[in-house]
Amino acid sequence: MIRTLVAEHVHLLRIGLAAYLTQEPGIEVVAELEEGDRLVSTAAEVAPEVAVIDVDLPPEGGATVAGMLTRTVPACATVMLLGRDDPGALGRAMSVRPLGLITREAPVELLTWCVRRVASGRRVVDPDLASIARAIDENPLTHRERQILRIASAGASTAEIAAELSVSAKTVRNHLSRAFVRIGARNRMDAIRIATEREWLGDT
Repeated sequence: MIRTLVAEHVHLLRIGLAAYLTQEPGIEVVAELEEGDRLVSTAAEVAPEVAVIDVDLPPEGGATVAGMLTRTVPACATVMLLGRDDPGALGRAMSVRPLGLITREAPVELLTWCVRRVASGRRVVDPDLASIARAIDENPLTHRERQILRIASAGASTAEIAAELSVSAKTVRNHLSRAFVRIGARNRMDAIRIATEREWLGDT
């Protein structure tokens, strides 16, 4: 039996994925959560082999708790669940390097196949996400954006970055804003985290 944890943001007019997965032979849903604040502690208790996590899981977001889960329960493979037309969410999901990326609109058969596959250590990317995922997997940041984020990662303020690069503070803020959009970051710290984890700051 594949021990599976499901952490899914509640969507109206649909049955939760856990209800489907419990009917599948060889899959046991050991925990079902609608928020992420107890996900890591619950996973530590029930020891799932696979965690299916919605990228919009409240309150902190699924990518944040998925990253914490990977560090706390490294034996648990992660499948991120997200919308088809949300590149920002896809960027956040990919930042934690899950084994599975599946859209919420995917048929339950695809999700079931994904759970079985990632449980055996193999990667699965929903066909609807594959082309966007390949583009995001390449470094989307410009030379200047990488340069600014690298300096910011050392704790420099906007004014300090501007002084070091001999540009205006407004120029720095504009570059940062564009970088946030490119990689789906919520703020400066999130952008630094994503870019560092994906090794996008090395070529500056």
